[in-house]
Amino acid sequence: MHRPSDEPSDEETPSGVRPHPAIDLPGPWAGGVAGYPGPDPAADFDGSRDLDPSRTDPAVLAALLARHGWRRRGGSPGRYARWTPPGPGAGGTSLLVPESRAFPDCEDLLTEALTALARSAAPSAREVLVGLAVPSDEIRWWRDVPPGPSGAAAWTVQEQLRSAARQLLLAGALAARGRAGYYGARHRRQAQASLEGVLVGSAPGGRELTAFLPVATGRAVAVRLHDALYAAREAADYQRATGGMEAFDAAVRAGVSRELTEAVVALVRGTEGARIGLAWAPGAGVPQGCAARPEPVEFSPGDLPALREAGRRYLRVEPSVPVRLTGAVIRMRRTGPHGDGSVRLRVLAGADVPQVRVALDEESYRIAGHAHLLGLPIRVVGRLESRGGFRRLTDATSVVPVQVDEAERDRLMKSLQENLDFFEEACGGGD
Repeated sequence: MHRPSDEPSDEETPSGVRPHPAIDLPGPWAGGVAGYPGPDPAADFDGSRDLDPSRTDPAVLAALLARHGWRRRGGSPGRYARWTPPGPGAGGTSLLVPESRAFPDCEDLLTEALTALARSAAPSAREVLVGLAVPSDEIRWWRDVPPGPSGAAAWTVQEQLRSAARQLLLAGALAARGRAGYYGARHRRQAQASLEGVLVGSAPGGRELTAFLPVATGRAVAVRLHDALYAAREAADYQRATGGMEAFDAAVRAGVSRELTEAVVALVRGTEGARIGLAWAPGAGVPQGCAARPEPVEFSPGDLPALREAGRRYLRVEPSVPVRLTGAVIRMRRTGPHGDGSVRLRVLAGADVPQVRVALDEESYRIAGHAHLLGLPIRVVGRLESRGGFRRLTDATSVVPVQVDEAERDRLMKSLQENLDFFEEACGGGD
């Protein structure tokens, strides 16, 4: 079991994905990414169970080891291979990984390999364990920044990397909901919710960050980011070569948006360049239309003017959206006891935003106030304006109360009783 040889490294070998329970991952895997707007995309990793060797696919383990730089040193052809960690300082760590489950000692070898990985100090060992525990597509960010005195990046630099990574994941999740040059507040809650199962861990030095998107829930986000990043790279090249922005207009179909260009700008700003790489989960198959081993997409400070201009362009040209929405009145305001006023609605249906502000004429304002006092939402027709992030409804007409079930009405009435200052605002008080 310890015979060395000079066998060359194997390519990744896809195999069927098997479910794996979670494992305890200390260090950077113990918690999430702080400061995420809404649900944290780095859900805490469940350390209550260990990986079960009887349910571990040795082909997937070998593929993950090869992906993360482990070197195949030899073994018994057709039976098992010996793997050693990348880089200097690996010590005496080595793994014997069976080629398949066809041999009687397969489970024993897998038990020893998983134990050695769990005890290894190599960051790549933790990444391999994550890939085993939760079959995931991997997104990796690199930033070229000057090292600090100890070789590690400054705390503020690390926070910039984490913030940019969060923005990029959110942009991909928004694009997975639908194509738009600018989303604003639209789809944001659903996009944030779709990132709840993502695991994120940083490498030593603070210049790298890896996100693991579970195949079951995150494959659509990974595919959309793959398409959008390549489209943004091509559009930036076209703009730098010709001065035209037409390629950015076409790139919207691939998932490029203001949110994505802002995320790339945040990633590159203050660096000599940045890269984003993506690797598909071993055994899950390659998504249709995607490269099996995508090359990392690189951006440099020279791309920033084109990306910023594209973001401004997306904001400027995104059209308003005609909607017929239903919402509960949560705030009312007008300057006096009579005349036009504005209301804020918590959107219940008809638009993918949490709240909107609506300007109403005197009669519609009166209807909205009565509906609120009765614990009823209202239905209104208008245009959701892109200016302000799709949080304002203009040209509002056809304001009518909407009947709801008793449970929803009781909840709305309770909300009214808990916000007594509503009466002052409805009758002319300040906002």
